[in-house]
Amino acid sequence: MTQVVDPSAARSGAADAAGPGAPGRDAAAAAAVDHWIAGRRVPGTSGRTGPVFDPATGRVAREVHFAAEADVDAAVAAAKAAFPGWRATSLSKRTEVMFRTRNLVEAHRHELAAHLTAEHGKVPSDALGEIARGLENLEFATGVAHLLKGGFSEQVSGGIDVYQIRQPLGVVAGITPFNFPAMVPMWMFATAIACGNAFVLKPSEKDPSASLYLAELLKEAGVPDGVFNVVQGDKVAVDRILEHPDIAAVSFVGSTPIARYIYETGTRHGKRVQALGGAKNHMLVLPDADVNMAADAAVSAGYGSSGERCMAIATIVAVGASADPLIAAIRERLPKIKVGPGTDPAAEMGPLVTKQHRDKVASYLDSAAAQGATVVADGREHPLYEGSDGFFLGVSLIDRVTPDMDCYRDEIFGPVLTVTRAETYADAVQLINDNPYGNGTAIFTRDGGAARQFQFDVNVGMVGINIPVPVPVAYYSFGGWKASLFGDLHMYGPEGIQFYTRAKVVTARWPDPGTSKVDLGFPRTR
Repeated sequence: MTQVVDPSAARSGAADAAGPGAPGRDAAAAAAVDHWIAGRRVPGTSGRTGPVFDPATGRVAREVHFAAEADVDAAVAAAKAAFPGWRATSLSKRTEVMFRTRNLVEAHRHELAAHLTAEHGKVPSDALGEIARGLENLEFATGVAHLLKGGFSEQVSGGIDVYQIRQPLGVVAGITPFNFPAMVPMWMFATAIACGNAFVLKPSEKDPSASLYLAELLKEAGVPDGVFNVVQGDKVAVDRILEHPDIAAVSFVGSTPIARYIYETGTRHGKRVQALGGAKNHMLVLPDADVNMAADAAVSAGYGSSGERCMAIATIVAVGASADPLIAAIRERLPKIKVGPGTDPAAEMGPLVTKQHRDKVASYLDSAAAQGATVVADGREHPLYEGSDGFFLGVSLIDRVTPDMDCYRDEIFGPVLTVTRAETYADAVQLINDNPYGNGTAIFTRDGGAARQFQFDVNVGMVGINIPVPVPVAYYSFGGWKASLFGDLHMYGPEGIQFYTRAKVVTARWPDPGTSKVDLGFPRTR
């Protein structure tokens, strides 16, 4: 049985580690959610707050302070002041700090998961899975000494050597989404801090408490005050981050319209930007696929985390004769999915993050039927949809969806799985390639040749072969194509190292008495 922890009762040993009078690690559980600037909680100056809901009950659990521009400026100033000392810290010391950070997150994963359950609505197994994938990025960052090795070329010309080194950018920022309030920040800050940068995090205002919990773990691990900062808030904070002259780079994960705005605004202000946008992930199923395996995968990837994943399978593309048996197999599995609050150890799928979002997701069931699709399963028939104050919606399945329908064109971001039928493999690939999104995709088949051809043909950044959610391991990099990514570099992994550092090339010659002379010609290596 998965352990469930009440955030208000979780360990508060960070108070002892931080010094007398410091707030406990979970002191904010029943109070307002603050900022974290220069190693301590700060309420902020704007006087504006927003509600943080418990999605399982519909009640406001706490308020979060929204940053004013002055609060962002204070966080950036703290980061800027801390950067020179952290940059000068040896690689061995930085590695030691990253190891301690990794170990503390692992040791307190249940307490961190409880924040995700309380504010996002994730069931414990999903919350713990999110943290496990974040831990992979912390583990990758512990190899920073190897990852920052440069290159050296001896004797490129007489007595001259050339070498390249990678150096941190300075102050960098991350703007993260509500659906992964622990993992996505770890995608960003683990690499950024390990490389020697100072970091400012702007988490989602919908589930902000995990950011403060991570801040306290980083402090306990030995990250110097100011190297990691958190500013809570809304567009005011985002715009100040994008405009601030002392922020060198911005990482973002969210919807495509906002990703485009982040990229265009940030680059216009001279920043390096990686902005990951929305998705419409397709799962192509060929007639030779194992029907039970494909059905299990579709249900797992379509309804996990209530469909609130940028890598969730949104659309099944059933080729030829695969459609009817596959839909029957999926339909057979739907009543067995246990929907409930994260406090129920048996629950497999929790509520959606807000009532507004739940209602928007549910509206696609009406529009799909009106536009000619077949609603095979309607999540509004689940008892918790009407019989609970929480933001619940049962699993939904829509068949005979075409590309002109709203439920296909839009990123639904909820527990609604759609099925589009294609006559041939070529038709299916064309459908996927014509879609404006290119985040993730998958193919289910027993034919190795077809799978290899698919990975060659499809214009999508992450591909799964008989794997429905092909999120790369931490030593590769995460990122889609087309409208799913704005910027040149993907997130975390080797491309994350590139993003958070810049190359410097040094050409060196040491004096050799008697060999120097005046030469106004362009330097040559021969």
